[in-house]
Amino acid sequence: MMIRSAASLSILGCAIVALFGVGLSAQAADDDRLERIQGPVAAQVVKVRDGDTVEVEAFVWPQQTVHIAVRLRGVDAPELHGKCEAEKAAAQVAKQRLADLVGDGAVQLTDISGDKYFGRVLADIGLSEGESFNAQLLKEGLVERYGGGKRRDWCDQTSEAAPMPLPRKRS
Repeated sequence: MMIRSAASLSILGCAIVALFGVGLSAQAADDDRLERIQGPVAAQVVKVRDGDTVEVEAFVWPQQTVHIAVRLRGVDAPELHGKCEAEKAAAQVAKQRLADLVGDGAVQLTDISGDKYFGRVLADIGLSEGESFNAQLLKEGLVERYGGGKRRDWCDQTSEAAPMPLPRKRS
């Protein structure tokens, strides 16, 4: 009788551990889904902050939007308040080009994840068809690849990177 009880307890214990383990696996999968959303998520750009950040109204549920800053994933633009006039001018060019790409503001966000700053996300941003604005700005040499670490010194004229184009004068 005691052997049966011990065996029953052992089976029950294994069942609890198995169910708990399944629960942990499901939780881990949920955590992964919460860390990154593939999208697309429809959004309306309400402001272009600079060459690598926009503010959007993202349409997350029917009749529900979220106002959030979106940093373009994997790129770094020169700073508007940079260290030198060349960086500031290059920043204006990158910001204006991003505004041109945004057009009427209707965009899609994909590959969305959290950022190091709360209240901002990282994402690829583009139109429903075609390449992302991230890739287009890289191709045009207006931004640099970025994945953390040391940023480009936009004021260093000896850099091997292609020189930034001068801002276009408006007529």
